Amino acid sequence: MKITNDKSFSKDVLEKEFVVVDYYADWCGPCRVITPFLEEIHSEKDVEIVMVNIDESPDIASRYNIMSIPTLAIFKNGEKVSVNVGAASKARIIDWIESYQ
Repeated sequence: MKITNDKSFSKDVLEKEFVVVDYYADWCGPCRVITPFLEEIHSEKDVEIVMVNIDESPDIASRYNIMSIPTLAIFKNGEKVSVNVGAASKARIIDWIESYQ
């Protein structure tokens, strides 16, 4: 998993074939709940996951209309194809990701 920002978002997300983006903030409790799930999914399923701290990258959050966190988004070939808002179980996150792979 990697953390991206306003400067590297295009390279880290938009130029990739398939990426899950985790919009989060350090102060967000539900964000901290799903982070271990995302780390496990990244390792076990070899899924590229990029994290965006909305406090440090407000332009990205604004551009993609992130109103609540955690928000997960799937990008395929630079296009946002799905969004999942709120904390979810590891199994639910895996099912959601796999339905777009």
